[in-house]
Amino acid sequence: MKAPVAARKITDLFSRNEVEAPADIASAALRSDRFRLERESDWRRLEAIVARMEKGGLKRIEDADLLALPTLYRTAASSLSVARETSLDAATLAYLEGLVQRAWFQVYGPRLGLFAWLREFLLGGWSRAVREIWLDICIALFVMVSGAIVGWLLVVQDSEWFYRLVPTNLADNRRPGASRAELMETLGIKEGSEGLSSFAAFLFSNNAGVCILAFALGFAFGIPSLMLLVHNMALLGAFLWLFQSAGLGVEFAAWLSVHGTTELFGILLAGAAGLHIGRSMAFPGERSVLAAAATSGRRGAVVMVGVVIMMIVAAFLEAFPRQLVGDTGGRFVIGAIFLAFWLSYFFLYRRDAPAETGP
Repeated sequence: MKAPVAARKITDLFSRNEVEAPADIASAALRSDRFRLERESDWRRLEAIVARMEKGGLKRIEDADLLALPTLYRTAASSLSVARETSLDAATLAYLEGLVQRAWFQVYGPRLGLFAWLREFLLGGWSRAVREIWLDICIALFVMVSGAIVGWLLVVQDSEWFYRLVPTNLADNRRPGASRAELMETLGIKEGSEGLSSFAAFLFSNNAGVCILAFALGFAFGIPSLMLLVHNMALLGAFLWLFQSAGLGVEFAAWLSVHGTTELFGILLAGAAGLHIGRSMAFPGERSVLAAAATSGRRGAVVMVGVVIMMIVAAFLEAFPRQLVGDTGGRFVIGAIFLAFWLSYFFLYRRDAPAETGP
């Protein structure tokens, strides 16, 4: 008796589900249609505005549509949220996801393409960022000059300090006790330019590594960045003493100026950018430490992009003009030209920031 009863209950259950399932589907479809009909006009208007922006930017948008764009975007985003929560039909959900994504890019996405960004960077953005960290540049310059003086004084008192400051791979024949002829040979030129391109690549890698390290160490309140500057300039001070003691101070300065006015300037900016981050974290003012670090980090990153460009230029100068131009006067002229160019670009050339556009 129990088996027939159970069978009847199962049959009744399936019969009831067959009736309710189409009803549920119809109800869901009705809710989806009503939801779409109530909001579709706003979606279509937003889609039309976004399509015009994608084709021609803001110039093709009327003022009324431009003012309505943020509201229409928020409406579409809210509709997408509701559609996800209530499991509306897949077509509506896919349409809203695509629309919101496109609208987000137009409202909040970047306004400049690669070439437009590069043009703005070279024609004002980089120099503005450098001028904004002028105080850190002054501090870093003072530290670098002090480091060179310290290196000079250390080797003057004890020549053994030269070996402690100068790595073996950089010393080569440049060492205390070397003859004037040996030292002069290290300042000479190479016959031909074979192998100089690979030498340039090596120099760029080495110099860029020093600059990036000086910038990256800024998070520790800038102290490691300053220490790195002191160490590198102490090495230079030791070399200055070595060549000056052999009566080759002018020749060494000319040899160094070819690439040094660019390379040392780049190292100065890298150290200043790292110090800028560290100083803003140590003295955030009314901002939080994270907010201060984020702001200074973005500014420092702009400076560092330019520093990489300077390291490329310095590597080229070190590998080619310095190795192929042997005249002391000619070397001084090359160094002076690049020093004047960088100073003019950073501190004399000024261009206002582009006006902000968009909603």
